[in-house]
Amino acid sequence: MRRLFPRLFAALLSVFLLIGVAPAAHADVAGLTPCAESARFQQRAAGAKTDQAKARFEMYSQAVCGADGLPHLIVDGRWSHAGDFMIPGIAFLYIAGCIGWAGRSYVIAVRGRKDATMHEIQIDLPLAIKSTIGAATWPLAAFGELTSGKLLESDDKITVSPR
Repeated sequence: MRRLFPRLFAALLSVFLLIGVAPAAHADVAGLTPCAESARFQQRAAGAKTDQAKARFEMYSQAVCGADGLPHLIVDGRWSHAGDFMIPGIAFLYIAGCIGWAGRSYVIAVRGRKDATMHEIQIDLPLAIKSTIGAATWPLAAFGELTSGKLLESDDKITVSPR
């Protein structure tokens, strides 16, 4: 009897799944609805007092909202939602690259000085500003250094652990 029950349960479950008793799964985006159709979002938008808030709700009405009435970003690889994440993502990478390239340029500029360590502690402001302004074109500069071989160091100059 003990062996019969699990087999019977498995057989019944298989039959129910085959004939479609299980609810159909919907391939929507996590239960989100367009904000223009969301009752909770419309309640929030109706409470907007300033022109700036009304304009913001008008812009967000094109997005998709959850049950809470708040807009959600969709980052699932669909090109229709590329602007939700790709533009801010590329802007972040560009700004982070500018910061890194400015720091790299500054350290390269002061490393030949006899007081290089002191210049890393007490920043030479005119040189730092020059490095920061020059970092605006970092993607082009990095590509130029990569193709010229200046960006990468040769293997014999890389320290390797003796293990």
